[in-house]
Amino acid sequence: MIRELLGRTVCALADNGVENARFEAEQILGKAGIPRMKLLTEPRESVADDTERAAAELLRRRLTGYPLQYLLGEWEFFGLPFEVGEGVLIPRQDTETLAELARDILLGRGRDERRTADLCAGSGCIGITLAKLCGAEVTAVELSEAAFGYLERNIALNGTAESVRAVRGDVLDGGAAEKLGEYDLIVSNPPYLNDTDMKNLQAEVTYEPEMALYGGSDGLDFYRKMLAVWTKRLKDNGVFAVEIGAGQERGVTEIFAENALSAECIKDTRGIYRVVYGVKK
Repeated sequence: MIRELLGRTVCALADNGVENARFEAEQILGKAGIPRMKLLTEPRESVADDTERAAAELLRRRLTGYPLQYLLGEWEFFGLPFEVGEGVLIPRQDTETLAELARDILLGRGRDERRTADLCAGSGCIGITLAKLCGAEVTAVELSEAAFGYLERNIALNGTAESVRAVRGDVLDGGAAEKLGEYDLIVSNPPYLNDTDMKNLQAEVTYEPEMALYGGSDGLDFYRKMLAVWTKRLKDNGVFAVEIGAGQERGVTEIFAENALSAECIKDTRGIYRVVYGVKK
């Protein structure tokens, strides 16, 4: 019956050190065809053999460390749905700190001052959120072919085709950047893991694309190159805002200063500096 299958799934996840085992078990059974409401209201109902096999296969894959988000094929960011899978970075709560700052900046400006570039856009979670919540005109730039496919599908999924333009390109290419014009706001969650970070990745993270994770030996390569290229594309009084890794605030602040941006740092919900931003004067 459903209750027994749920119990077995929760125990298997918990025994393998999965946090929030009950939540994950409900998600896995939902993907297998047993919605959460049925778990709550019909716990004694029997489970069809094909449903039980589907749940067992999903559980098996999850216990190898395969990300829950990839198993589900969709994940929520800022209350919006985003299609995810192998080849694209999974949207995380950490990045909502950047999205919140960007939202507040845009809502404090007139509608003709909300032109935004989302660099290393990945799934498009930042840019699409800003288009949806702030009416921003967004250019989302992504190099990876796999991630670009998710970006295009998520633009359609969230009904933002008229406000978000997907551009496949290298954010470190100054010539390409010039062709894209100037912006009131530039946001980015670039690769920022360093050599040590890459050697100590959690099992789930090893399934995510390395090109979306690795930021060079000290993790700061993208900040150095990206700010050198894109600060020139920022309008006067425009804002450049980036997500950073734990402990990178000093290094990134110095890079902002080198590009004539006086930087401020913002902590996330865990008290870790997660965002650096600066205004072009």
